[in-house]
Amino acid sequence: MADVLTARAAANPRRLAQRKKRRLAVVFVLPALLLLGALVVYPVVFSVGRSFFDAGGDRFVGAGNYAAIIHDPATLKAIRNSTIWVVVAPLLLTGLGLMLAVLTEKVRWATAFKLVLFLPMAVSFLAAGIIFRLAYEQNPDRGVLNAAVVGVHDAFADPAAYPTARAREGHGLTGRAGGPYSTGETVRPGRSVSLGFVGVAPDTLPAGTKAAAGAAAGAATAADAIAGAVYLDFAPGGAGTPGTVDPGEKGLPGMTVEAVRDGRVAATATTADDGSFRLTGLADGEYAVRLPAANFAAPYQGVNWLSPALVTPAIIAAYLWVWTGFAMVLIGAGLAAIPRDALEAARMDGATEGQIFRRITVPLLAPVLTVVFVTLVINVMKVFDLVYIIAPGPVQEEANVLATRMWLVSFGGGNDQGLGSALSVVLLLLVVPAMVFNIRRFRRSGA
Repeated sequence: MADVLTARAAANPRRLAQRKKRRLAVVFVLPALLLLGALVVYPVVFSVGRSFFDAGGDRFVGAGNYAAIIHDPATLKAIRNSTIWVVVAPLLLTGLGLMLAVLTEKVRWATAFKLVLFLPMAVSFLAAGIIFRLAYEQNPDRGVLNAAVVGVHDAFADPAAYPTARAREGHGLTGRAGGPYSTGETVRPGRSVSLGFVGVAPDTLPAGTKAAAGAAAGAATAADAIAGAVYLDFAPGGAGTPGTVDPGEKGLPGMTVEAVRDGRVAATATTADDGSFRLTGLADGEYAVRLPAANFAAPYQGVNWLSPALVTPAIIAAYLWVWTGFAMVLIGAGLAAIPRDALEAARMDGATEGQIFRRITVPLLAPVLTVVFVTLVINVMKVFDLVYIIAPGPVQEEANVLATRMWLVSFGGGNDQGLGSALSVVLLLLVVPAMVFNIRRFRRSGA
């Protein structure tokens, strides 16, 4: 009996010490728990409850807001776009990160290369969105991507020389803006025509342009030819007579001119530096002199990156620019932990680099690749800034994801916080499984 009392007396101080430690731990943890409850738990609980009420929060609607999600076309587009993001962006990022991590091992300046690729992670999504909104500008003079596209296009296809030119009205030419233009009256071989145009700034004329005076003076000497001149029907100071070639007026070189009969092109010529042309080899008959629309085609403006069809891929490309460095660094860390003796043994056995990559590197990196992929899935589900900043107003609905749709419905003009809360709950339910999966993997790796 005495031994039992002695053991209990010895155990009491230990219990008291453990209780003190627990109380002390609670004191230190309590502020964090209060913050967690105020910033995470309370908003989640409030949003779940708010999702069962109408826009004003006065009338209980049950699952009405969740039913509205299914029947709202704009919300269904947001769900479709979110699905595209979840499927495409993490896969591309994981693949790019793996490829770059493997390649940087073979580069002398690997550290500098990784630093350059990782730098976009230091840029906020807001700043990245502004950068890419400017890069995607349709105007080639402002958008760097379209400037490059237009430069490549114009290197292989000559742009029209006179996109702004239009025929002088009431002086022999008929047609609509942008061409083609044809003579209102037919012309027989052995005659000449003067084709006047306006709408061309004198300082935009090609180098080497000469005065058009006398370019069409007199009839063509050959009986099988039609001669003439295409000229800028505007003299300095506004002098001269419209419809005639006056001194000081310039020719329009490089114009394609056709002689057309019965809907077929009988002859083609290109205007010289003074705008003169000669259509030869014509049989006797009546011809219309035509200037094809290619002479007046608008300059190529590049790709409309922010059109409804391309806006989502364009925003995903901006997201890849920001997060590729993250995937590369994490996968590179896993790559560095792979035992080199396994790789060397495979090489000694005659395995090619491709076989080593597929059968050894990728399987050993599977845990790291899974963590990177799931982390990116969680991040993609919450993407908001890039979509909101890059997508212009007219195509905002085509680019929306669940996060942007939730904000627009709640605060961006919709003022329906019941439906917005329901969208936030749906988004939470979609993110939680990926978070749980990631946490379990971390616990297993730390076990």
